[in-house]
Amino acid sequence: MTLGMASQSEVFEVLSELAPLHLSEAWDNTGWILDLGPGASVSSLLLTIDVTRSVVEEAKGLGVELIIAYHPPIFSGLKKLRQGHPEESLILALIEAQISVYSPHTALDAARGGMTDWLASALGQGEVRPIVSSPLDPALGAGRFIELAHAVSLEEATSRVKKQLGLGSVRVSESPHKAMIRSAAVCPGAGGALFERVADVDLLLTGEMRHHDVLSRSRRGCHVILTEHSNSERGYLPVLAERLRKNLPQLKFHVSVADRDPLEMR
Repeated sequence: MTLGMASQSEVFEVLSELAPLHLSEAWDNTGWILDLGPGASVSSLLLTIDVTRSVVEEAKGLGVELIIAYHPPIFSGLKKLRQGHPEESLILALIEAQISVYSPHTALDAARGGMTDWLASALGQGEVRPIVSSPLDPALGAGRFIELAHAVSLEEATSRVKKQLGLGSVRVSESPHKAMIRSAAVCPGAGGALFERVADVDLLLTGEMRHHDVLSRSRRGCHVILTEHSNSERGYLPVLAERLRKNLPQLKFHVSVADRDPLEMR
């Protein structure tokens, strides 16, 4: 292999090690979303949470051959590809630019050292286990429980989360019935459905939850920290880029600067 290049299949092998696709949720659409062929050559990649028009333009400007998009740009089945429809025209633009797309999504969430482990580590050291274990590996799976080695205040937990995620502010629900935090449940993105499997803990950390679910948890003595959906995920991209770089040192990795959460705190 020429220095500075790798085949698409070589990149896939590394991604499969870091985020095994058998850990994906059944409802998810992980793996190759747009595959230009296993023999296609790759010299540079762009990591993003979402594939938006600005991210596609960024990818074209950088001259990358592959986008690793945490969220799959095709989630439910597309029946048509039309320039006049924004979501469909994105796929057409990628095909025209000859850019492949790969999505690890929930496989990366569940994997060891993946998105969820990284998010949970913001709270400190402790005993960590999945909320829902994978049938193939009980040590891995969706979400994380964490029993902290040292209890922390909500103020300290909030400060740690903001630092880890690189955020200036987050949304916080402080329960009047709880002081220190010794246990937490963590889920990147939207944790509502997963947290239905969680009994009483001192803190829930995720991107978004329904209003009434937050109220219910507060009454039960549980604090909640919400970061907005993709803000709970985006800070992991540089970590993933470094993990990939260690295995594919001949390639160039970019973390998108155009990618951002659609909601802003002002």
